[in-house]
Amino acid sequence: MLNKYTLFFVLFSSSLFYACDKARIHEKKEWKQAFDKYQITDACMIIKDQNHEIVDYYNLKRCRERFTPASTFKILNSLIALETNTIPDESYTIPWDGIKRRPDWDTTMDMRKAFEVSNLIYYQQIAKKIGKEKLQLYLDSCQYGNKKIGSAVDSFWIDGSLSISADEQLGFIKKLYFNQLPFSERTQRIVRSMMLREQTSHSKLSYKTGWGYHGDKEVLWVVGYAEYIMNVKEHPNAMNKSNERNYPYFFAMNFDIPQNDTSKDWRSIRIELVKTFIDNYFKKLDK
Repeated sequence: MLNKYTLFFVLFSSSLFYACDKARIHEKKEWKQAFDKYQITDACMIIKDQNHEIVDYYNLKRCRERFTPASTFKILNSLIALETNTIPDESYTIPWDGIKRRPDWDTTMDMRKAFEVSNLIYYQQIAKKIGKEKLQLYLDSCQYGNKKIGSAVDSFWIDGSLSISADEQLGFIKKLYFNQLPFSERTQRIVRSMMLREQTSHSKLSYKTGWGYHGDKEVLWVVGYAEYIMNVKEHPNAMNKSNERNYPYFFAMNFDIPQNDTSKDWRSIRIELVKTFIDNYFKKLDK
């Protein structure tokens, strides 16, 4: 059993938590109730409140356990494709090969649409065009999970070769948000724009989902960030000229379900779970 100080040492040694002292790392046992609502028994969640340098988490052991990234790898796959000029921009199209797989995949589409519908076939073609050498270079330079490609350049992110933990995912997303990955500002900006899924006058929600296999179970991912937008009257000499302040919250969540379980709408549930957690942070700012 980890005590408070052992926990601090574990978190302090990870890429995500190096800047947080032990007073700012909080275990949220009450988050279990949100997963219990859907009979989810094995799950984890990490949220970093960047403005206050606070990290909240549920299920430390699983937060640090690596799983297949599944379609969340499309974030890095997109970054590499753009940076290496494998494709010129997000409007690059790949023709449909005529094989029926899923209605939302069975058409010619560009990268922005392929990212939105998580088109595996599109990204397999992109990975082949990039090539193993360049893919490995960026896996290493980004320190992405275990950095393993294996033998199949077009399926290593779904076949169990590549794996990554929730805390590593969150650290990666945080660097993407602040343009701190080894890619140009343009490349990172384009990928961030593709991640944006919901927007209101006071908030933005950006994420990528994933769905893969974990032993005899299936693992579902959501990784990304939420931004609370506050309108303020800035001082005339302030560096921020927009009178708009963004408060980012980075998150990574995954959980297991039984294989071939169609008893619930898991695609919607994973997003609802994220919103449940994030809304609690936004409510505090609304006060």
